[in-house]
Amino acid sequence: MIKVPLTLDADAVAALLPRINMLEELRSLFSELGDGAAVQPPQSLTLLPEGQGDFITYLGALSGVGVFGAKLSPYLTQESKPIITAWTLLMSLETGKPLMLCDAGQLTTERTAATTALAVDYLVKAGARRLAIIGSGPVAQAHLRHVQQVRDWQDITLFSPNLASNPDIQAIWKGLSPDVRFAQSAAEAATGADAVLLCTSSGTPVLDWKTVAPGALVTSISTNVAKAHEVAPEFLSQAQVYCDYRATTPASAGEMVLAAGAGNWSAEEIKGDLAELACESCSRPEGSAPVFFRSIGQGLEDIAAANAIYRCSTSE
Repeated sequence: MIKVPLTLDADAVAALLPRINMLEELRSLFSELGDGAAVQPPQSLTLLPEGQGDFITYLGALSGVGVFGAKLSPYLTQESKPIITAWTLLMSLETGKPLMLCDAGQLTTERTAATTALAVDYLVKAGARRLAIIGSGPVAQAHLRHVQQVRDWQDITLFSPNLASNPDIQAIWKGLSPDVRFAQSAAEAATGADAVLLCTSSGTPVLDWKTVAPGALVTSISTNVAKAHEVAPEFLSQAQVYCDYRATTPASAGEMVLAAGAGNWSAEEIKGDLAELACESCSRPEGSAPVFFRSIGQGLEDIAAANAIYRCSTSE
């Protein structure tokens, strides 16, 4: 008999992940959100006393599959390297009891990359063949794996500041795509690309938006740095802006907060989010203006990912 709640560590989660199509799990969740069958509250940042760090709480409820829960992601300061973990508690809407507690480290990486891939599927222009990735770590690697599901990329270019001096990381990327090319700068990688995926932990811009080709898509993710922004805030006034969820993203995404605070942009200018794109209730990009997609990581993504792991684990 399975104990309640089921507890899975990082190794157990990693063993189950190859059985999950995370992209389709998230496509389903955003359809539920767009149809009103899911609830996505804002994420909550709690500061710990005496400078000990903080933790973010990600919440969500999916009535269609009968689950709700929370992910807690702490950032705990230490004399040397900070401790950063993530754990998700999945609970039943039928019984109100916990179903599973799982390490969410790898799940967070995979759901972040799959969210970007879903945006690429909806937003990149027809016939897109040239892909650029800025960043080379596990999150960037996951991005490539997931976006390979949605387009047949003929040209893949990568830039990361320390990549030239790291042959082991280069070998990992060649294993993911033998034809990947390594650029000498972010601008070189982005020039002429149909989609530019920013996959870094930087708190400041890593790409000059003026190098982005007309109509190209730029995607950006979040990091622990306060008001982190991988693109300059002024890019928003030049781009067609989309996000993962318009009700929560503008209050957390660094470049959106900064642009709105400066009076140069408003959240009302967001053209659509993934829930609206999934339900076809917003327009797709048009014209030659670049397209910007911003994700902050929604609790529903964590709940959907954890539920997929739970289904796999209990079906064995």
